[in-house]
Amino acid sequence: MTLRTSTAAASLLACATLAVQAAGISDDKVRIGVLSDMSGQYADSGGKGSVEAAKMAVEDFGAKVLGKPVEVVFADHQNKADIGGTKARQWWDAEGVDMIVDINNSAIAGAVFTMAKERGKVAISTGALSTGLTNEFCGPTSIHYTVDSYSLGKSAVQSILAQGKKDWYIVAVDYAYGKVTAATVTDFVKEGGGKVLGTVYHPFNASDFSSFMMQAQASKAQVIALANATQDTVNSIKTAREFGMTKNLTFVPQLIYINDAHAMGLELGQGLTFATAFYWDRNDASREWAKKYQARMKKMPSMNQASVYSAVTQYLKAIEAAGTDDGLAVTKQLKTMKINDMFSQNGYVREDGRMVHDMFLVQMKTPKESKGPWDYYKVLDTIPGEQAFQPLSKSTCSLVTQK
Repeated sequence: MTLRTSTAAASLLACATLAVQAAGISDDKVRIGVLSDMSGQYADSGGKGSVEAAKMAVEDFGAKVLGKPVEVVFADHQNKADIGGTKARQWWDAEGVDMIVDINNSAIAGAVFTMAKERGKVAISTGALSTGLTNEFCGPTSIHYTVDSYSLGKSAVQSILAQGKKDWYIVAVDYAYGKVTAATVTDFVKEGGGKVLGTVYHPFNASDFSSFMMQAQASKAQVIALANATQDTVNSIKTAREFGMTKNLTFVPQLIYINDAHAMGLELGQGLTFATAFYWDRNDASREWAKKYQARMKKMPSMNQASVYSAVTQYLKAIEAAGTDDGLAVTKQLKTMKINDMFSQNGYVREDGRMVHDMFLVQMKTPKESKGPWDYYKVLDTIPGEQAFQPLSKSTCSLVTQK
């Protein structure tokens, strides 16, 4: 009787296992779509580098999950919400894509997160920066993985305020990220006892920053916060230096990728202090992975590209653990996992979709301090994730407020 029962139980387990394997992967393949800026201002910090990082993650995982092949596809959203939204819809509705990653534009990420919620598909933004992604655009299958304007702004602003510099002026890019970041910086400055004397908005990918820098200089502020990114940030600092502003004023960029530091060079960028989620030379794990990436791309990875590798790896681990590529099941599994790898320290995904992890306050070295190519940062401090990111008590995410 015991043998018969044991045999029956084993048969049932075997059947259940086969059923999961048969039905677990929706169409016998897991497709990961990298939706990024492939040709514009954010291509250097995302783009082909993000595609390569995703491919590295798939290769290192063994190119299969639950015995089924994993494929990486990619597309250029061109920083246009209609193009990005159309591609995401096409991928999910007609081409069998299971998860979309990168999405390095806040407006496009908001649209993709909305579609993910409607379809029960997984969207992981590693490149967008608006806190709206874990507030009004949050959904049960969407994850904001890397950084946002809150985590980037809090550490840097508090650091400068601690130096006694209380009068601020903000130069911001005129779209969702710039507006959210400007508002966030303003809040942190006021909370710290400082004043924001004014804000000026410039077009995305502006060709001339002279008038914006002149307005900032005329404000008599001690600190100029730059709520822009990539080439806009580099050109802001270049123009400020041409005007002699960098000698007497403190510039606090809210977003610097290693690619931007490379474009600026240490002569221009030395002394800039800002927050980041990843630096290639921080520890053994980051160095080992970054050097593999560099061998393929001939440059060091941005925090966005490093987090694409991490996000794709964790997504595949979640599929393996859940026994399915169903979006709701995979995201539920991800929210139970601890994330410690070459990118994330003490990471986990909250109920609002925010991946919480440690952040780092860094300063660009002087040319004399640098020991060679890509040796650009000094790590000044580690900010625990619980302190760096917006607390759930401030969340407007329906997954939190409707509990």
